[in-house]
Amino acid sequence: MKITLETTDSLQNYVAKNEAGHSVQLSGDGTATGPMEAVLMAVAGCSTIDIVMILEKMRQEVKDIKVEVEGTRREEIPRVYTKINLHYKIYGKVKSKKAEQAVASSLETYCSVAKMIEKEVEITGTFEIIEG
Repeated sequence: MKITLETTDSLQNYVAKNEAGHSVQLSGDGTATGPMEAVLMAVAGCSTIDIVMILEKMRQEVKDIKVEVEGTRREEIPRVYTKINLHYKIYGKVKSKKAEQAVASSLETYCSVAKMIEKEVEITGTFEIIEG
């Protein structure tokens, strides 16, 4: 896996591209996603992909899923995350016990991003099921 990062219009704005050419805008001045926000996006994306796959294997009817992520950072430099909570809004006909199992399996076993940072960050997951 290889990523390239290049400046765009200033030394505070960047574009990161993967080998397939997909890109993400990043900035250090608030004009695009900040690198620490990208970490929250990565853990949300990674775990959500897992959760949907797990629920589908459990034959649960997932119509949509949304995630709200909240990260708490320490005050001292480096301002690393100390806590991350992911709240999953799962839309469809999904049994609560199955959703609980899927969230736990992702965050504790399968999500590579969560596993990579779990020694430094307390990661929690909550969910709600919205039938429709």
